[in-house]
Amino acid sequence: MTTTTVFEARPRKVRRVAVAAAVLLIAVFAVVGTLLRNTPTGVYFRLSDQMAMVVLGLLLAGAALLFTRPRVRAGADGVEVRNLIATRMVPWELALRISFPDGAPWARIELPDDEYIAVMAIQSADGRHAVQAIRRLREVHAEHTAPRDIPIQSEDQRGRPPAGTGGLDTQA
Repeated sequence: MTTTTVFEARPRKVRRVAVAAAVLLIAVFAVVGTLLRNTPTGVYFRLSDQMAMVVLGLLLAGAALLFTRPRVRAGADGVEVRNLIATRMVPWELALRISFPDGAPWARIELPDDEYIAVMAIQSADGRHAVQAIRRLREVHAEHTAPRDIPIQSEDQRGRPPAGTGGLDTQA
Protein backbone atom coordinates (compact mmCIF):
# COMPACT_ATOMS: atom_id res chain seq x y z
CA MET A 1 0.00 0.00 0.00
CA THR A 2 1.19 3.49 -0.71
CA THR A 3 -0.22 5.04 2.45
CA THR A 4 0.17 4.25 6.10
CA THR A 5 -1.47 1.02 7.17
CA VAL A 6 -4.20 1.67 9.72
CA PHE A 7 -5.22 -1.96 10.23
CA GLU A 8 -3.58 -5.33 9.60
CA ALA A 9 -4.76 -8.83 10.45
CA ARG A 10 -3.53 -12.37 9.88
CA PRO A 11 -5.08 -15.70 10.86
CA ARG A 12 -3.72 -17.40 13.97
CA LYS A 13 -4.79 -21.03 14.22
CA VAL A 14 -4.33 -21.98 10.58
CA ARG A 15 -0.81 -20.54 10.62
CA ARG A 16 0.19 -22.76 13.56
CA VAL A 17 -1.37 -25.82 11.95
CA ALA A 18 0.30 -25.09 8.59
CA VAL A 19 3.76 -24.72 10.14
CA ALA A 20 3.32 -27.92 12.16
CA ALA A 21 2.10 -29.78 9.06
CA ALA A 22 5.08 -28.54 7.04
CA VAL A 23 7.56 -29.69 9.68
CA LEU A 24 5.81 -33.06 9.93
CA LEU A 25 5.82 -33.53 6.14
CA ILE A 26 9.53 -32.79 5.89
CA ALA A 27 10.30 -35.16 8.76
CA VAL A 28 8.17 -38.02 7.41
CA PHE A 29 9.50 -37.77 3.87
CA ALA A 30 13.09 -37.49 5.10
CA VAL A 31 12.67 -40.64 7.20
CA VAL A 32 10.97 -42.50 4.36
CA GLY A 33 13.70 -41.37 1.97
CA THR A 34 16.38 -42.54 4.38
CA LEU A 35 14.80 -45.95 4.94
CA LEU A 36 13.88 -46.45 1.29
CA ARG A 37 16.96 -48.51 0.39
CA ASN A 38 16.42 -50.99 3.22
CA THR A 39 13.01 -52.31 2.15
CA PRO A 40 12.59 -56.04 1.44
CA THR A 41 10.23 -55.46 -1.49
CA GLY A 42 12.56 -56.66 -4.21
CA VAL A 43 12.70 -53.19 -5.77
CA TYR A 44 16.06 -51.48 -6.05
CA PHE A 45 15.92 -47.89 -4.82
CA ARG A 46 18.83 -45.64 -5.61
CA LEU A 47 20.12 -42.42 -4.15
CA SER A 48 18.07 -40.47 -6.72
CA ASP A 49 14.88 -42.12 -5.41
CA GLN A 50 15.80 -41.16 -1.86
CA MET A 51 16.49 -37.58 -2.89
CA ALA A 52 13.19 -37.47 -4.81
CA MET A 53 11.34 -38.43 -1.62
CA VAL A 54 12.99 -35.59 0.30
CA VAL A 55 12.24 -33.11 -2.51
CA LEU A 56 8.63 -34.30 -2.59
CA GLY A 57 8.39 -33.66 1.15
CA LEU A 58 9.80 -30.16 0.67
CA LEU A 59 7.30 -29.41 -2.11
CA LEU A 60 4.37 -30.59 0.00
CA ALA A 61 5.65 -28.59 2.97
CA GLY A 62 5.84 -25.52 0.75
CA ALA A 63 2.24 -26.07 -0.32
CA ALA A 64 1.21 -26.34 3.34
CA LEU A 65 3.02 -23.09 4.10
CA LEU A 66 0.86 -21.25 1.55
CA PHE A 67 -1.78 -21.22 4.28
CA THR A 68 0.41 -18.85 6.30
CA ARG A 69 0.16 -16.14 3.60
CA PRO A 70 -3.33 -14.64 4.15
CA ARG A 71 -3.25 -11.04 5.35
CA VAL A 72 -5.52 -8.02 5.17
CA ARG A 73 -4.27 -4.43 5.37
CA ALA A 74 -6.38 -1.30 5.35
CA GLY A 75 -5.35 2.30 4.92
CA ALA A 76 -6.59 5.54 3.43
CA ASP A 77 -6.40 4.23 -0.16
CA GLY A 78 -8.38 1.07 0.44
CA VAL A 79 -7.98 -2.48 1.61
CA GLU A 80 -5.32 -4.92 0.43
CA VAL A 81 -6.32 -8.59 0.62
CA ARG A 82 -3.66 -11.27 0.25
CA ASN A 83 -5.03 -14.79 0.15
CA LEU A 84 -3.19 -18.03 -0.67
CA ILE A 85 -1.85 -16.97 -4.05
CA ALA A 86 -3.15 -13.61 -5.22
CA THR A 87 -3.10 -10.13 -3.69
CA ARG A 88 -5.80 -7.59 -4.54
CA MET A 89 -6.07 -3.92 -3.68
CA VAL A 90 -9.66 -2.70 -3.37
CA PRO A 91 -10.27 1.04 -3.19
CA TRP A 92 -12.79 2.11 -0.58
CA GLU A 93 -15.12 3.34 -3.33
CA LEU A 94 -15.65 -0.26 -4.46
CA ALA A 95 -15.94 -1.83 -1.01
CA LEU A 96 -19.65 -1.66 -0.27
CA ARG A 97 -19.49 -3.47 3.06
CA ILE A 98 -17.44 -5.88 5.13
CA SER A 99 -19.42 -8.99 6.00
CA PHE A 100 -19.02 -12.29 7.78
CA PRO A 101 -21.97 -14.48 6.74
CA ASP A 102 -23.28 -17.09 9.17
CA GLY A 103 -21.49 -20.40 8.71
CA ALA A 104 -18.80 -18.90 6.45
CA PRO A 105 -15.19 -19.90 7.12
CA TRP A 106 -13.89 -16.36 6.57
CA ALA A 107 -14.97 -12.76 6.10
CA ARG A 108 -15.52 -11.07 2.78
CA ILE A 109 -15.59 -7.67 1.15
CA GLU A 110 -18.81 -7.04 -0.73
CA LEU A 111 -18.30 -5.38 -4.13
CA PRO A 112 -20.77 -3.97 -6.66
CA ASP A 113 -22.77 -6.34 -8.88
CA ASP A 114 -23.08 -9.06 -6.20
CA GLU A 115 -19.37 -9.83 -6.28
CA TYR A 116 -17.13 -10.29 -3.27
CA ILE A 117 -13.55 -11.01 -2.28
CA ALA A 118 -12.86 -13.61 0.39
CA VAL A 119 -10.74 -12.31 3.26
CA MET A 120 -8.98 -15.48 4.42
CA ALA A 121 -7.04 -13.48 7.01
CA ILE A 122 -10.15 -13.22 9.20
CA GLN A 123 -11.26 -16.79 9.85
CA SER A 124 -14.06 -18.10 12.02
CA ALA A 125 -11.68 -20.66 13.55
CA ASP A 126 -9.87 -17.79 15.30
CA GLY A 127 -12.91 -16.98 17.44
CA ARG A 128 -12.46 -13.82 19.51
CA HIS A 129 -9.49 -12.69 17.39
CA ALA A 130 -11.70 -12.84 14.28
CA VAL A 131 -14.47 -10.87 15.99
CA GLN A 132 -12.04 -8.13 17.00
CA ALA A 133 -10.48 -8.05 13.53
CA ILE A 134 -13.82 -7.80 11.69
CA ARG A 135 -14.98 -5.02 14.02
CA ARG A 136 -11.78 -3.05 13.50
CA LEU A 137 -11.91 -3.53 9.72
CA ARG A 138 -15.51 -2.31 9.71
CA GLU A 139 -14.46 0.76 11.72
CA VAL A 140 -11.71 1.57 9.22
CA HIS A 141 -14.18 1.03 6.37
CA ALA A 142 -16.66 3.43 7.99
CA GLU A 143 -13.92 6.05 8.52
CA HIS A 144 -12.90 6.02 4.86
CA THR A 145 -16.23 5.78 3.10
CA ALA A 146 -19.10 8.20 2.79
CA PRO A 147 -22.49 7.04 4.03
CA ARG A 148 -24.44 5.36 1.27
CA ASP A 149 -28.15 5.40 0.69
CA ILE A 150 -29.34 1.86 1.27
CA PRO A 151 -32.33 1.10 -0.95
CA ILE A 152 -35.48 0.18 0.91
CA GLN A 153 -36.72 -3.17 -0.28
CA SER A 154 -40.39 -3.64 -0.97
CA GLU A 155 -40.17 -7.23 0.22
CA ASP A 156 -38.84 -8.72 3.44
CA GLN A 157 -35.96 -11.18 3.44
CA ARG A 158 -38.24 -14.14 2.78
CA GLY A 159 -39.60 -12.58 -0.40
CA ARG A 160 -42.97 -11.51 1.03
CA PRO A 161 -44.47 -8.09 0.31
CA PRO A 162 -44.66 -5.59 3.19
CA ALA A 163 -47.46 -6.12 5.70
CA GLY A 164 -50.73 -4.34 4.92
CA THR A 165 -50.28 -4.18 1.15
CA GLY A 166 -52.11 -7.38 0.34
CA GLY A 167 -49.35 -8.31 -2.06
CA LEU A 168 -50.09 -5.36 -4.34
CA ASP A 169 -47.39 -3.18 -5.73
CA THR A 170 -47.53 0.03 -3.68
CA GLN A 171 -45.56 2.09 -6.17
CA ALA A 172 -47.97 3.42 -8.76
